[in-house]
Amino acid sequence: MHTVVRGAGALGLAALLLTATGCQGEGSSAAEPAPTSPVTGTSPVTGTSASATGLAAQQPAWRACAAPSTAQGGGTAPAADWQCATLKAPLDHTKPDGATIDLALIRSRAKDEQHRIGSLLFNFGGPGASGVATLPALAATYASLNTRYDLVSFDPRGVGASAGVTCLDDQATDASATVDSTPEGPAAVKVLDDSTARFVAACEHNSGAVLPYVDTESAARDMDLIRQVLGDQKLSYFGISYGTQLGGVYAHLFPQQVGRLVLDSVVDPTKDPQQSALGQAQGFQLALDDFMKACATQAGASCPTGTGGAEGTAKITALVQKLEQSPLPTKDGRQLTETLAVTGIAAALYSQETWPVLAAGLTEAMEQGTGTTLLQLADGLNGRDAQGHYSNLNAANRAISCVDARQRYSDQDVEQQLPQFRTASPVFGAYTAWGLTGCTGWPVPGKADHPEVTAPGAAPILVVGTTGDPATPVEGARAMAQQLGAGVGVTVTLQGEGHGGYNTGNPCLKQTVDAYLLDGTVPADGTTCS
Repeated sequence: MHTVVRGAGALGLAALLLTATGCQGEGSSAAEPAPTSPVTGTSPVTGTSASATGLAAQQPAWRACAAPSTAQGGGTAPAADWQCATLKAPLDHTKPDGATIDLALIRSRAKDEQHRIGSLLFNFGGPGASGVATLPALAATYASLNTRYDLVSFDPRGVGASAGVTCLDDQATDASATVDSTPEGPAAVKVLDDSTARFVAACEHNSGAVLPYVDTESAARDMDLIRQVLGDQKLSYFGISYGTQLGGVYAHLFPQQVGRLVLDSVVDPTKDPQQSALGQAQGFQLALDDFMKACATQAGASCPTGTGGAEGTAKITALVQKLEQSPLPTKDGRQLTETLAVTGIAAALYSQETWPVLAAGLTEAMEQGTGTTLLQLADGLNGRDAQGHYSNLNAANRAISCVDARQRYSDQDVEQQLPQFRTASPVFGAYTAWGLTGCTGWPVPGKADHPEVTAPGAAPILVVGTTGDPATPVEGARAMAQQLGAGVGVTVTLQGEGHGGYNTGNPCLKQTVDAYLLDGTVPADGTTCS
């Protein structure tokens, strides 16, 4: 399963703009050993829930933050105004007096303490994004909210420092990234299937104890525990990409605890994995078409995709097909394969700010015969640092996705759907289709056909969609609002490009969201910003 299949949320933006472009320190120089067990014993809770007399009565020991670990994505230690702590949560929320895991937290206290509202909890998507690493990296984006909110984030269970799932080591992950993910013919399909089987076996061997418990519902229950520990009567929350699914599930479970929730770049809760993958193929093709159109307008004859449209798509598909047989060399000695090239192209479409990087990468590959730039883009989305160490992004993404979704797809299922996917996108269609086999053989059954997000009685929730979003097409916001229920889901549409509307800095959208979070002003349903 490719990261692109679920969307990397703001992590894609952060990794590309901060890591791939060299604006943040690289990860640690040595791989960190996986803990022998993420389960830390038993909690003293008795009874049926993590009530105020049990885990909710914890008092986290806030301290200065260390640099993010390799599993969290690496980087430099955040500034002194950031504090970190760990919180104990039940491994199994149905057994609150059983084994516990540690959840990693980070916060920056409200600057205007006199007018402090409370805590604003963030999830940056993936699933698999480390909130502990990502929130400080994007702090400037949320400075206006930090005036009256403590900005808080966490590594969800299975991610980073919160009982992070581990699967393949770095060398094996590098090898798996070169496997042809759009196989043609039985031999190539078997190679992909064998690669998937090795990944699944490694996850079970290294993290089998936590795999049944990294589901979204358990993470939502963790968020309510965090709310209680932080002393907030209701939850204020900002979820991006997969974080919108997590927020919707929270609202369903705890409608009376919903305070001010923003769901930005929304995962459609009504679609199964196959439908979501097809929607993403269409979404990434739309974003690619928009990139090519802008490139042709701005660069003219020097644009690597020519006039765009059919001509541009043909140029890119020709490059990709060539790479299947003849990968390109790169500066670090690795090769740019077909799979890595498609990953790199997709990665650059998460934000308009990386469109110039994509143009440069395509020019380099098509005219100079080297793949360094596209490989760097792919590394950013795959969670690989310059030293060759991987975060646990892909492992967590797979583990959470597979325990959430009941569907399991065979090779035959994919082959039947391939014509439809290729029609949706000649570039991304086969890539997203074959990603559906990522949960084949997973040792833990999936929990549901769709996430349950109905939230009758909840306070109004802001649901933000962007018309040019490649990873979570704008239709998902409308579906989420409808599922949340009448009077709960309030849609706001940004006419623009990229994944993560608020992060684009659009003044209209920023003003609308800030007024909601800071002043409680609910915009009219159907508000549009451009």
